[in-house]
Amino acid sequence: MLVSQLEDFFHYLQIERGLSDNTLKSYRRDLKHYLHYVEKVAQRSKWEMVQRSDITGFLYMLKDNGKSAATIARTLSSIRLLHRFLIGEQLVSHDASLHIETPKLERKLPDILSPKDVEALLSVSGNSPLKIRNKAMLELLYATGLRVTELVSLKVTDLHLTMGFLRCLGKGSKERIVPLGNIAKEAVDDYLQRARSRLVKRNGTDALFVNQHGRPLTRQGFWKILKAEARDAGITKTITPHTLRHSFATHLLENGADLRSVQEMLGHADISTTQIYTHVTKARLKDVYKTYHPRA
Repeated sequence: MLVSQLEDFFHYLQIERGLSDNTLKSYRRDLKHYLHYVEKVAQRSKWEMVQRSDITGFLYMLKDNGKSAATIARTLSSIRLLHRFLIGEQLVSHDASLHIETPKLERKLPDILSPKDVEALLSVSGNSPLKIRNKAMLELLYATGLRVTELVSLKVTDLHLTMGFLRCLGKGSKERIVPLGNIAKEAVDDYLQRARSRLVKRNGTDALFVNQHGRPLTRQGFWKILKAEARDAGITKTITPHTLRHSFATHLLENGADLRSVQEMLGHADISTTQIYTHVTKARLKDVYKTYHPRA
């Protein structure tokens, strides 16, 4: 019964909440461990039998196993959502997850690239179809702040180059419209005119970005391309697809963009998520002050 009702919860997340496959995998991973604890350690055969002490015991076990505060907080969030679902479906009469404190997280500032490093990364040269594609992808990613999953999910029909924007589906299948700068527009248009048809050949996919075999590019494929281009650009620091997203947001705020606009472009549901970038800009100002002020 525990397993079948947990599967009903996953079905709810997929169908009614519209969560992505990657997000669903995270929920499955967290709740699989929780289910094992409830069945084998707490020895509960029904969700109705689960107590607050069972959940706190599970969280303490995670802590004893060396899990980070961020992992424990994410797992607790998954557990809370599950128990709210059980209440909503009238499968239990009480919410065992109520009044359990979330572990305090260290506020880790995201890594970003300096404008100089961005310029180096985006200076992709070469006239091969793959190089033209790489240039277009990197320009587009920095110009829009898309998540890598959103980037590789783009279809040709999502582009509106004449109007200067694109349409993308973010987390929870939420649609948003993101503006495009002229440089990114030119790079993408060049890719469409000179490279994409040579890569797609007869595969007939509607994906915007494709690999050398003409099939839709994957997240892992883009990651490899990014690492190779960063290496060629002489960038020694670790760089991930999210580094460009962080850089996009931070550079906008540093140049006077308002927080609400950046939130809209990033597709954040809560502005508190976007506010981390204001801390980044303040940290950078402190570094500049310490480096250049004679009495710092």
